[in-house]
Amino acid sequence: MENMGLKPSFWKNRKVLVTGHTGFKGSWLSLWLQKMEADVTGLALAPPTQPSLFELAQVEKNMSSIIGDIRNLESVRTLFEKLQPEIVIHMAAQSLVRHSYQNPVETYDTNVMGTLNILEGIRSVDSVRAVVMITTDKCYENKEWIWPYRENDPMGGYDPYSSSKGCAELLIASYRQSYFPTEKYKEHKTAIASARAGNVIGGGDWAEDRLIPDIISTLQQNKIPHIRNPAAIRPWQHVLEPLSGYMKLAEKLHQNGSEYSSAWNFGPNPDDTRPVQWIVEKMIQQWGGEVRWDKDDGIHPHEANHLKLDCSKAHTQLHWQPRWTLNKALEKIIAWHKAEISGMDLKQLCLEQIDEYTHTTN
Repeated sequence: MENMGLKPSFWKNRKVLVTGHTGFKGSWLSLWLQKMEADVTGLALAPPTQPSLFELAQVEKNMSSIIGDIRNLESVRTLFEKLQPEIVIHMAAQSLVRHSYQNPVETYDTNVMGTLNILEGIRSVDSVRAVVMITTDKCYENKEWIWPYRENDPMGGYDPYSSSKGCAELLIASYRQSYFPTEKYKEHKTAIASARAGNVIGGGDWAEDRLIPDIISTLQQNKIPHIRNPAAIRPWQHVLEPLSGYMKLAEKLHQNGSEYSSAWNFGPNPDDTRPVQWIVEKMIQQWGGEVRWDKDDGIHPHEANHLKLDCSKAHTQLHWQPRWTLNKALEKIIAWHKAEISGMDLKQLCLEQIDEYTHTTN
C-alpha cells in the first residue's frame, strides 16, 4: 500500500476509534484498517439495514465492536477514558436526505449533538493526536451553479440533513479554534480536520432511498428502475476513494497537525461528475440487461440538482488522487453483488477489492 501513499507501518497496532463502524462506509473502513493491523474499536448503533455489509462481511471479527449511541454524552466520555484512542475517525450520522425530512429532530440530534459529544470525548482525554470528522459535500450553501465548491465556500443546507452537516462543520471549526488552536498545537498535540466527500458508492450498500442500492435491487429482481431525478448531477466515487483520503489525512494530522487541521474535499475527477440517468444506463449495461428505466413522477422533497467538488487542496497538499474511474467503480459494484448472489465469501471479496485498489496506479 506504500505506492498509494498510505503506510501500513503507521497503522499497525495504532489505537483507532471509528464511529459508525456498522454502516456501509464504516464497514469498509474497518476492514481496511484491520488489513493494516490497526487496533480498531468501533462505536455505533446496530447495523442500519438488513442485510448489512457489517454482518455479511463479519466486520466485527477482528475488532472491538461497541453497540452504543453517540447521543449519550456520558457513555461517549466513558469510552474515551477507557480506550484512550490515538486516532478518531468520526463517521456516525443520520445520512439520508429523505429520512431527514421525516425525522428532523433525530437528524440534528445525531449529526450535531452527536458530533458535539465526540468532540467532548476528545477533549476529555490527552491521548488523541489525529481526528478526521466526516461530514458531506451537501454541507455547502448550494447555489445550483456549474462551478465546483471549495473548502472556503459558505456552509448552508436546504434540507434538514444538509443543514445539520453544515451546522456540524461550524461546530468542528469552533472546537478547533477554541480548544485545539493550530498556533498552540505543540501544547495540546491534537489535530482536528473535517472531510467532505461526494456521493459514495460501492458493494454492500442497502440504504433506503439511495440510487445504487435501488438499481441493484431492481436488477436482481428483473424489474425496471424508477428514477426520481434523472438529470441530477452528482460527484460519484467508489467508497474506497474517500476512505483512502481520510486515512491519508489522519497520517498527515498525526505527523504535522498544525498544517492539516482544516476542512478537506474528497471527490472524483471532473469527468466522473455525472447525471443519474448515465449511472442507471451504465449499470444496466454492465449487469447485462436491456437498457430501460421509468421516471418516477411522484411528489418528492427537494434535493439539489447540481453539485461538484473542487479537490485541488487534497490533490496539492495531500498528494491524494482518485484511482478508479466511475466506470471502474460501477464494474466493481456489479461484480460484488453478482458474487453476493453466487454465495461467495464477501469479507474476502472486500479485502481483495481493497488490495486491487491500493495497487492501482493513476
